[in-house]
Amino acid sequence: MEVTALCIRQLLNVLLLLPSCSLEDYAPRIVPTRLQLFDYTSIAFNCEGFNTTAGWRVLRNKKGKVSTCVSDWEPTTPSVCGIKLALSTDSGEYWCETGDGEKSNAVNITVSAGSVILESPVLPVTEGDAVPLRCRSKSSSVYIADFYKDGLFIGTGPIGEVTINNVSKANEGLYKCSISDFGESPESWLAVRELPRETWTTSSSSSGHSCHIYLILRTVFTIVMVALLLLLVGLLRCGKLTVTFI
Repeated sequence: MEVTALCIRQLLNVLLLLPSCSLEDYAPRIVPTRLQLFDYTSIAFNCEGFNTTAGWRVLRNKKGKVSTCVSDWEPTTPSVCGIKLALSTDSGEYWCETGDGEKSNAVNITVSAGSVILESPVLPVTEGDAVPLRCRSKSSSVYIADFYKDGLFIGTGPIGEVTINNVSKANEGLYKCSISDFGESPESWLAVRELPRETWTTSSSSSGHSCHIYLILRTVFTIVMVALLLLLVGLLRCGKLTVTFI
């Protein structure tokens, strides 16, 4: 049997050019699932489940300083960061990253020492979704809240909540809320993801599931290709194959 050098080069090209799955659907899982929280609240970031062989860790950017987020819970693991009593100094961007530099989306967490916070989606929402926004007070559960986008008033929630129906890219922006006599919340960014018109009925969860499957298939395919390449090299070294250079 004759194997050409061109064939081997093409095999290497397949491995090098194998497309990667976009991580735009991925971000650290947060408990509790909110972008704003009151100070002295516990919060945890989890990077497990993306790809168990990738060695994910939690990184954060606080006021321009990037560092590994080290959990103060036991036991500790690089892929999980738990903060028992979060303070305003823990505010910043958090994301998952491998040693090779592969990154997930970042989430911007705000720890507030004030009396009001806004609950909004952690991940980008999909066009057409109904998006609830909730205003929370540290000291009261009955209140009327006003909501703002990019500093402009957009509506009042009689029970501290409003819903953006059929959300679109026009709704993307910075949101905050205020409660009379209690103050206003910090601002959080609401991201809206555009989808092709024919896929509007496809949920974002199915997209994330497909990406998980793709990562697995890509890993299996890469292993098979490497095994075949090693087999070819072994046969060549044993003199059982001849190589014709073209």
